Amino acid sequence: MVEIPHPDSDKMTVNCAVITVSDTRSLETDKSGQLIQQLLIDAGHTVGAYTIVKDEPEQIQARLQALSARADLDVVIFNGGTGIARRDTTYDAIADLLEKTLPGFGEIFRWLSYQEIGSRAIASRAIAGVFQSKLVFSIPGSSGAVKLAVEKIIIPELIHLVKQLRQPS
Repeated sequence: MVEIPHPDSDKMTVNCAVITVSDTRSLETDKSGQLIQQLLIDAGHTVGAYTIVKDEPEQIQARLQALSARADLDVVIFNGGTGIARRDTTYDAIADLLEKTLPGFGEIFRWLSYQEIGSRAIASRAIAGVFQSKLVFSIPGSSGAVKLAVEKIIIPELIHLVKQLRQPS
């Protein structure tokens, strides 16, 4: 187990939005969206918004823009649409909007994925960054990838990253 180099001494609740990008899932069948929500809640955070959007760049961007306008949200987590198939457009839609990127997120995610699934990890276009003072993550939609990203990277860094975004300029 990797130790957190600088544990967050302050306990705080981060309010998150969870967005599943899928042409086929419904609220009842969205296991990955449900898993993200449960992991966040179990870690002491809240989910202030949850929805499913079609894998259409305009819908993905519109959802991110609408959620970024909400003062009560700190983080937006997308899952699904990060591969290279024709209908996988989440990465492109989000990357075009990010003001700052966190390249280490995708790099670490793919490294951890490689340890679990081998070379197929190269097909993931997981990305993270900042849009309108909101922390944004985009991860694959499989339950295994969701569990890995949320437990090993997102939750351990959530408070630290949100605190950095809240610092005055």
